[in-house]
Amino acid sequence: MSSLLALSQSLADTVEQAGSSVVAVNAGTRISPSGIHWRKDIIVTSDESLQRYDEITITLGDGHTLPVTLVGHDSSTDLAVFQLQNAEIPVAKIGDATTIKVGHLVLGLARSSEGDLRAAMGAVSVVSGAWRSMSGGNIDQFIRPDISLYPGFAGGPLVDAAGYVVGMNTSGRRGTALTIPAATVNRVVDQLQAKGHISRGYLGVGMQPVRLPNNLKTALNLSAATGVIVVNVEPSGPADKAGVLLGDVLITFDNTSVSDTGDVLALLNSSDRIGKTVPVQVVRGGALVELVIVIGERPVDTNS
Repeated sequence: MSSLLALSQSLADTVEQAGSSVVAVNAGTRISPSGIHWRKDIIVTSDESLQRYDEITITLGDGHTLPVTLVGHDSSTDLAVFQLQNAEIPVAKIGDATTIKVGHLVLGLARSSEGDLRAAMGAVSVVSGAWRSMSGGNIDQFIRPDISLYPGFAGGPLVDAAGYVVGMNTSGRRGTALTIPAATVNRVVDQLQAKGHISRGYLGVGMQPVRLPNNLKTALNLSAATGVIVVNVEPSGPADKAGVLLGDVLITFDNTSVSDTGDVLALLNSSDRIGKTVPVQVVRGGALVELVIVIGERPVDTNS
């Protein structure tokens, strides 16, 4: 057998084995996203690919469909988690995404709503450290595989050459593929199984970036060019109790400079923050004011 034929057969075997844990997620969309049987009776998929969370079914490799129920979802990491009931389908072999290197061959897998298995092959084009999504989600590792994310591939696995699932594929900017690494998926699944939602810190304010005038920067000896202006304060929320007012411009939070809402969300994006008392600095009426806020727990579907 030639080396090329051997490689071809090895890839096909890897697709078949890893693909046995891949399902289609039927959620009222024209193209069903894929999902991964991540743990026993636990399906993970791409949250942004779903139009609803009730009356969801999954399609298996033999074409049969099974109902699933929502455990929870987290838009900031693009993960939705569903519960199966004692289904006899293989569980994915979860690997370690930190072993992935630029140039490694990888496979993106998907399952159609009819049950057909699909695959795309490419190389890993970018690997770097932890990053934050546009909605404030903390992702343990940046992985960009050079694969075509065809319709239905979102929510499916990225599989390494050894056949291990190292993450879940999703769409990045301009349709490029990104992979949510296994460590992030595991962390989100753990929290959703425990509480049904992701615990994050909460201030109870509406915010937007604002540019600081040069004369104000000079007068207050500020180095930052922008801050975050408070446009809404929730009554009796953590910020309200701390004395934050409409029009205050937040410039530091827990001794860290903030220049846009994403900075604030990132600093709140941990259950460890809840209940912690932190110092903040705001510009109010041209003067620098120092406050302390006891961080609350963010209600479900509330941003800040």
